[in-house]
Amino acid sequence: MFLSVFDMFKIGIGPSSSHTMGPMVAAARFLDLLRGSPFHPVGLRASLHGSLAFTGVGHATDRAVILGLAGFSPETFDAEAAETTLADIRETRRIAPPGLPQLAFDPASDLAFDYGPPLPGHANGLILRATDAQGDVILQETYYSVGGGFVLTEAELAAGEAGTPAAPVPYPFRNAAEMLRMAQESGKTIARMKRENELAVRSARALEDGLARIWSVMDACIERGLAAEGILPGGLKVRRRARGIHEALRREAGLNLVPPHTINDWMSVYAMAVNEENAAGGQVVTAPTNGAAGVVPAVIRYWLDHVPGASRARVGDFLLTAAAIGGLVKHNASISGAECGCQAEVGSAAAMAAAGLAAVMGGTPEQVENAAEIALEHHLGMTCDPVKGLVQVPCIERNGLGAIKAVSAASLALRGDGQHLVPLDACIETMRQTGQDMSEKYKETSLGGLAVNVPNC
Repeated sequence: MFLSVFDMFKIGIGPSSSHTMGPMVAAARFLDLLRGSPFHPVGLRASLHGSLAFTGVGHATDRAVILGLAGFSPETFDAEAAETTLADIRETRRIAPPGLPQLAFDPASDLAFDYGPPLPGHANGLILRATDAQGDVILQETYYSVGGGFVLTEAELAAGEAGTPAAPVPYPFRNAAEMLRMAQESGKTIARMKRENELAVRSARALEDGLARIWSVMDACIERGLAAEGILPGGLKVRRRARGIHEALRREAGLNLVPPHTINDWMSVYAMAVNEENAAGGQVVTAPTNGAAGVVPAVIRYWLDHVPGASRARVGDFLLTAAAIGGLVKHNASISGAECGCQAEVGSAAAMAAAGLAAVMGGTPEQVENAAEIALEHHLGMTCDPVKGLVQVPCIERNGLGAIKAVSAASLALRGDGQHLVPLDACIETMRQTGQDMSEKYKETSLGGLAVNVPNC
């Protein structure tokens, strides 16, 4: 089993990896399919199903599909050009995909929100269709956005395909037990094994440049979030708070009587800065999802700015270790809130961050695995119930608390010798089972929890 660090950490846009980035990617894949087909399309249609329908407006899923069909991609997204394109499509009811003729597409009638039962493969489903001059469907494909920006067709989902194409790697661990066994036999850290796996599919220069870019985008996102003010879009009138909290913390930094627990506010504000940017549709890195994008960068920033001996030269080891844990969670359970609730998003992110922190602070592979287990265990059962379907309440603060839990989990693990009662594999399986048993109301549908008990205005 091999999921690349660049599968787990994707550069994209907010507010959601599964509801915004994934549908945009699916639309791009459909255009590729259409370009290679013998048919001569005249129009396009799309339908959103399951969680993509129920929370699609709040997550800008409709906009993402339209822009994807117009040729936009998450990694190179240009917000100003996107607004111009959307206005043109609404006015002309036509869309101009690159490499294809102009096609009929009326957003009001050709993009449907289907609030019936979800498609059988996953809670996040969409169907894209091309039509001829009579309006008959000449090409159709079903896509599933399975979390973290990963997109699978119906056939790929059935075949179990995801992530980087299978390649022979030196350490193909499929679970934590195999990972620890390979580490013990090789005498290598988790980061070292993960690095050697990556080097089997790309050059050392590409790996180092890619890791540096991931952290650069994460750090820039924190800085933008700490500088921005105003009200977040979507109608809840949620006020950005990261800048105000950060300024207060900086004023207090020189005082002698600051309580020790204030360090928690630093962790939280870094995470909140990222998730406020995400909620505003800014550029973020899936870690492993957009809804949980603040946890890993917040813990890295905490480590760099507040922990003696921290070095930017080891950020790559942090990211590689975190990606190894995230890959295990995705392979054996889920990182999708629509599939397993927020335990799969912020819980997975906290496990990844705890493992990364334990690794760069000198933890053994056993202590790293223990850190991940502690962090995930104490997110089990967490629901995904965003108010008004927006990735704002409770998501922004939840990332801050996830970062605090990650640091606490790493610290506890480093106080021990790596021996513990609950293996990470058992915790991941428990998360999968809990998500399977969880009511659909609490899995990113906004049909239960805070979403129905807090006024949506």
